[in-house]
Order: sequence, then structure tokens, then C-alpha cells
Amino acid sequence: MAKKVAKAGVDKKSGYLYYVDKDGDIAEVKMARGGKGKGKPKKVANVGVSKESGYLYFVDKDGDVARAKMARGRKK
Repeated sequence: MAKKVAKAGVDKKSGYLYYVDKDGDIAEVKMARGGKGKGKPKKVANVGVSKESGYLYFVDKDGDVARAKMARGRKK
């Protein structure tokens, strides 16, 4: 289950990928389609989240930063 870490309220546009960059801020980049290039990423919001090891950080449907524990070593 994911847990919200920071509120940013970013309005997500169709055709763009939103992610938490290495500085802990939200960035957007145009999605590559049909052999076309993706372009350069652009900072959308300065959040400054400090990342912990073992967690996956992402931008949720509300445009906020959330995190989920990464699954390591699946059981058979």
C-alpha cells in the first residue's frame, strides 16, 4: 500500500510522464511514441523529498509524491 509523502498538487497532462527525480522534485518529460524522441525533462514542482532506501517513489493520481515498499525476494 502506498503512503503520501508530500503534497504538490501537480496537474498531470496527457502524453507526459511524471516522476520523482534524484533531487526529490517532480519532473515531467514527453513520452516517446513511434520512434520519436522523448525530449528533455523539465522540473514541474520543487518538493525536496529525501528518499529512503528500499522504497519506490512516484507521483500519484492526485499529483502528490507517494512511496511504496519495494518487493524484494519473492516467495515461491
